[in-house]
Amino acid sequence: MNNDDLVLRQQRLLARSAELRLTLTSQGQVFKSPLALVDQSQAVLQWLYRNPQWPLGALVALAVLRPRRAILWGGRLWWSWKMLRRAQKWIAAVPRQQRLP
Repeated sequence: MNNDDLVLRQQRLLARSAELRLTLTSQGQVFKSPLALVDQSQAVLQWLYRNPQWPLGALVALAVLRPRRAILWGGRLWWSWKMLRRAQKWIAAVPRQQRLP
């Protein structure tokens, strides 16, 4: 291979690389909206961890204003929490080879 062949090959590779970057950019736009939603959810959770007084205040207000509804939803949430914990323990107990890849 002489120098001209190498230069021509390099130019082709650079053009192909630019084409692939453009394709990747256009195909990556599909993930933009779901990832933005995940980022927003993460920001909300971080805010809740830093400011727990607001959700707790809302729960206290609900318990004072609507005690029957608060007890009903509290029971449902407690049951859901127990089921989630039970499912997590069950999944952790399943051997790794049996899990789907």
